[in-house]
Amino acid sequence: MLTKFETKSNRVKGLSFHSKRPWILASLHSGVIQLWDYRMGSLIDRFDEHDGPVRGVHFHNSQPLIVSGGDDYKVKVWNYKLHRCLFTLLGHLDYIRTVQFHHENPWIVSASDDQTIRIWNWQSRTCISVLTGHNHYVMCASFHPKEDLVVSASLDQTIRVWDIGALRKKSAAPTDDILRLSQMNTDFFGGVDAVVKYVLEGHDRGVNWASFHPTLPLIVSGADDRQVKIWRMNDTKAWEVDTLRGHINNVSCVLFHTRQDVIVSNSEDRSIRVWDASKRTGLQTFRREHDRFWILALHPEMNLLAAGHDSGMIVFKLERERPAFSVSSETMYYVKDRFLRCYDFSTQKDTQVIPIRRPGSTCLNQGARTLSHSPTENAVLICSDVDGGSHELYILPKDSYGRGETMQEAKRGTGGSAVFVTRNRFAVLEKSSNQVLVKNLKNEIVKKTALPAVVDAIFCAGAGNLLCRADDRVLIFDLQQRLILGELQSSSVRYVVWSNDMETVALLSKHSIIIASKKLVHQCTLHETIRVKSGAWDGNGVFIYTTLNHVKYCLPNGDNGIIRTLDVPVYITKVSGNTVYCLDRDGKNRAIVIDATEYFFKLSLLRKRYDQVMSMIRSSDLCGQAVISYLQQKGFPEVALHFVKDERTRFNLALESGNIQIAVASAKEIDEKDHWYRLGVEALRQGNAGIVEYAYQRTKNLERLSFLYLVTGHMDKLSKMLKIAEVKNDVMGQFHNALYLGDIKERIKILENVGHLPLAYITAKVHGLHDIAERLAAELGDNIPSLPEGKTPSLLIPPSPVLCGEDWPLLRVMKGIFEGSLDNMGNNVQEEDEEAADADWGEDLDIVNVENMPNGDISLVLGDEEVHEENDEGGWDLEDLDLPPEIDTPKITGNARSSVFVAPAQGMPVSHIWIQKSSLASEHVAAGNIDTAVRLLWRQLGIRNFAPLRPFFLDLHMGCQTYLRAFSSAPVISLALEKGWTESASPNVRGPPALVFQFWQLEEKLKAGYKATTAGKLTEALRLFLSILHTIPLIVVESRREVDEVKELIIIVKEYVLGLRMELKRRELKDDPVRQQELAAYFTHCNLQMPHLRIALISAMTFCFKAGNQMTAASFARRYLETNPSAESQASKARKFLQAAERNMKDASELNYDYRNPFVICGATYVPIYRGQKDASCPYCVARFVPTQEGQLCTVCNLAVVGADASGLLCSHSQIR
Repeated sequence: MLTKFETKSNRVKGLSFHSKRPWILASLHSGVIQLWDYRMGSLIDRFDEHDGPVRGVHFHNSQPLIVSGGDDYKVKVWNYKLHRCLFTLLGHLDYIRTVQFHHENPWIVSASDDQTIRIWNWQSRTCISVLTGHNHYVMCASFHPKEDLVVSASLDQTIRVWDIGALRKKSAAPTDDILRLSQMNTDFFGGVDAVVKYVLEGHDRGVNWASFHPTLPLIVSGADDRQVKIWRMNDTKAWEVDTLRGHINNVSCVLFHTRQDVIVSNSEDRSIRVWDASKRTGLQTFRREHDRFWILALHPEMNLLAAGHDSGMIVFKLERERPAFSVSSETMYYVKDRFLRCYDFSTQKDTQVIPIRRPGSTCLNQGARTLSHSPTENAVLICSDVDGGSHELYILPKDSYGRGETMQEAKRGTGGSAVFVTRNRFAVLEKSSNQVLVKNLKNEIVKKTALPAVVDAIFCAGAGNLLCRADDRVLIFDLQQRLILGELQSSSVRYVVWSNDMETVALLSKHSIIIASKKLVHQCTLHETIRVKSGAWDGNGVFIYTTLNHVKYCLPNGDNGIIRTLDVPVYITKVSGNTVYCLDRDGKNRAIVIDATEYFFKLSLLRKRYDQVMSMIRSSDLCGQAVISYLQQKGFPEVALHFVKDERTRFNLALESGNIQIAVASAKEIDEKDHWYRLGVEALRQGNAGIVEYAYQRTKNLERLSFLYLVTGHMDKLSKMLKIAEVKNDVMGQFHNALYLGDIKERIKILENVGHLPLAYITAKVHGLHDIAERLAAELGDNIPSLPEGKTPSLLIPPSPVLCGEDWPLLRVMKGIFEGSLDNMGNNVQEEDEEAADADWGEDLDIVNVENMPNGDISLVLGDEEVHEENDEGGWDLEDLDLPPEIDTPKITGNARSSVFVAPAQGMPVSHIWIQKSSLASEHVAAGNIDTAVRLLWRQLGIRNFAPLRPFFLDLHMGCQTYLRAFSSAPVISLALEKGWTESASPNVRGPPALVFQFWQLEEKLKAGYKATTAGKLTEALRLFLSILHTIPLIVVESRREVDEVKELIIIVKEYVLGLRMELKRRELKDDPVRQQELAAYFTHCNLQMPHLRIALISAMTFCFKAGNQMTAASFARRYLETNPSAESQASKARKFLQAAERNMKDASELNYDYRNPFVICGATYVPIYRGQKDASCPYCVARFVPTQEGQLCTVCNLAVVGADASGLLCSHSQIR
């Protein structure tokens, strides 16, 4: 049993599947009817108007109707679209057991404990026939699927078959007078609508259920005598055929399966039993612990069943319907109806190849589960669940290819998980011993390999590799080297789909898809609510997959979407262009044509194939809110603009993409204050003063307008703003405008008018206007404010304007990717828009001629209310105040030929281009993108401690930038320094950053380190060598040869850092002579330059000789003499040591040092790691450590984590190429 859906509820007494939708009705003992979506696993609706248990429920096959019958003696008809009961049919006098719609006529049949069966017309809402004859409760009644028959079962131990042909004739409209007359006689004198055709007796107890076979003249019944009986009928009689025994309690329900030759029954013995209908033997039994079963339902179209029990219901299948198939190039092999078939995708020809073994039907789910094909050897491997898991190997005969006549003896073996790993070898999983058996084409075991984890299934993963599924992960296992090549956490992977180049794999689970590389490096994960069924890769690296009801796509970055809806589930076998080849559940090949425009459009954007994007925009009907949202989300608002008609959306997209032209047009259409304000903000960011001014005028934002005139140097307009503020009686506006203008007398006048005489006096006094100051002093009398002594006043002078009278470009002029190409799509429309703009701008601004006005220099339109008030007073003639006439609406054209500067779309800074083009950490640091540099260094070199690199990061970033001052009030301009830049270089081609760290500088430092080591300045030498180690991750070189030199330099420097650290440690130890000797000895095993090695050997020899370790000292003396020293004094000293030691070859103290056994030194504990012992290494400096140091910071380079998984040093573009 394959459970698809399960609910927990009160006892389920009735069930019914919808014929088209994935719905099931469940009527409960509590009186509630539930409507479930078994595919989504969600409750859609509930109907609860019955009083007491509802024992019968049924869907109409074409109308949105439900019928139900319950213990309240009522038959109710519901409309599930309207969510209510339409009407109630009354007539039964006891509990109603079952109800059913007729498949053609507007009839309902109901069975009741009142010992009758009633047939109702749900259109006329009347009872049209009552079938009497049973003398006990009628437990069920149902229509024949094709004929005019009804079968009923009763506790009177009989099954009755009723002929309702007369009822059909009565319901049909009579075509002639004779028929009409006979029908009138029948109605008047009474007639029999339904007659008993057969009474089937044979059960010893009451019969609970009886049902027809969908096509054959058979009836199956189940009773309280615990037996299932099969009956056959013909035109004249019916008789018992066989009895199925096995249930140990009352049989509740029994049905013929519509699509398989089996009978399904359930019982109060808590079991569901499946019987072979032809052999009449039991196939399988499914049990529950505590729940009795009451009802069964079959899906009318699909291979689904449902069973109701004491605590809910289950929806299940008896057998898997996924065909086993294998695709290689243009050919697919698959299993159908016990035959191996071959399908050619190019010709769409389907051929039967050979018959395969038909397993004995002693159990369900014995068909082929997986199929593996070896094209070169023409061999097929079929796996099934027969005998607990087995496989069969067929060598396909080329001579009988296409006829499928030869029955070939298969080579069989145990193990239900088997795949080809090479052309003539296949691997079989032996679960009992958790090992893989590699077999040849004679089915002989060639090799056995133990698996590194407990594996329950294996899949193909390329030549010689297996993809193994463990409990919570999958892993790639190399059978030859017996190594794990990759590992990934994932739960219950069911299917594995490799791309054509075997570089990418999709791992399909029940509700998720994981996309990973061939080494199982995770790329993306998709989660689906509806079960995932199959998938295949198309030629562009897009994964096309199916759920139960959709064909969907997944892009390499994880973006996914729906391609089309499916009526029935299919299993994708191959994707070629716009055609998806698939198998359905009947094993039929289908070719589905899909529209790949949407995902190809998104893929082109993802891969920056903008030429393809342009072509698709011009030619396709691609549109919709989803595409617009996607473009906006991915940073392409300028492309989204060409799909949008809604003005508000266009406005938002235009602002986002910096397209002021479209933003202005949309703002005019919308004409709301908030939109004009946002337009002004964006125009100001672009430095388009004309549009800013226009936007402020539309919103009548006088304060911002005044400040704009200040920074742009429009002093004449600022003067007009002062007069406008005066007219509007805006004191603060007057004062600010006077301040911006630097008009001292106007400020004094304003202060005096509002009564601030002390402030007016101080302003006049400070600015040297003595006559005004004296007049104000006379008015103030004794209240003259005193000025602070010893202070030098400074005048408030308006600053110099940024750019007088014109726009100022803040954005660098760079042509956008889509600029021009997209704009040319609608040249005619654009010209019309320009003409419209010419006509509308002036009207919108209400420009009038102010020359003849009494206040001709006041030019801002006031609100209507204000004008009305002024006219009532009659003192000022200001009825046509308008904006300054000089300001026409800025006209923006696509070619920017007008006097108004149009800011181009913002270009991409050079630093961003560096990041896009490079995987080198140093170039990311140069661009200022420290986050990505840190991630790259962790991924490439395992570096976690970035504190030592901080000064190098700062130097590198600052060294790749230079700064220019523009105007005093403008921001400083930052310029990126590019390597190899010349004046003749193209502005569209960007070079890499000019890095401050060069390889030759490191060579100089290395020489200085050598010199300091020779001079005995060990601390200085260590600082120099560490500086080299900390600089190398930020070095960039040109050629592969230089890359090798950099890697060689790391090894050299690492040896010196390790040796110097040990030597400095030795000098710190005063009271531990044994440890001092050990460290001196280890120092001699560092890979040093010859002069330094000689110094180390002399030092170790002297220490050991003085401590009485003669034999060890002798070994150092021999090694020293083998170096052919040029210093004769040191050589003679070594010979004396050697002669003295040879007389007494003993060591006074035992050292952890064996010079005969090769070893490396642990960089943290300074102990030897002898050959054959386990160790861990630093991924950057390659220093070796004891295993306990794994996961700790490397003590040699002080940067990387010991044992971290890293890809290796990347310091040249040649490595990437």
